Amino acid sequence: MSGGREASSEGGDDGSAGFGPRRAARLAAVQALYQIELAGDEPESTILEFLRHRHGPMIEDQETPEMDGNFFSDLVRGACLRGVEVDERISGALSAGWRLERLETVMRAILRAGVYELMLRDDVPARATINEYVEAAHAYFAGEEPKFANAVLDRIARGLRAEEFVSAKPS
Repeated sequence: MSGGREASSEGGDDGSAGFGPRRAARLAAVQALYQIELAGDEPESTILEFLRHRHGPMIEDQETPEMDGNFFSDLVRGACLRGVEVDERISGALSAGWRLERLETVMRAILRAGVYELMLRDDVPARATINEYVEAAHAYFAGEEPKFANAVLDRIARGLRAEEFVSAKPS
């Protein structure tokens, strides 16, 4: 939650196709948020379970590289502690007639982690955050859902971090 931007190749934050510790942490955070919502588990016990027993998230029955545990913990804890604000931002970005509850549980988890990261993790550029959660959506969905995640996160990011979307004017 630092003020400075850092682009890191160790997790795809720079838009690289690599699968590093931060990308693994994001996918694990989505899985943890999904588990918290479905099972009604407490965030702290879920975080500890993931840190103790899971080194990285499982995607298509294959374990991913070890995750950045601190980043994972921050995403899960933050998305839960700031849940009301996160959900309000998501609801505000949905098309008329759509409600947050109408979304699939895994999509809610993807958007909640992404919105929290956009709100409070300004050490990661907004476009990189959006890309990371669109990639997460691709891990879970084969249809139009990744485009949906992109549209919602882009709308929220432009409201939260408008300065990152201003085009440079020619000299």
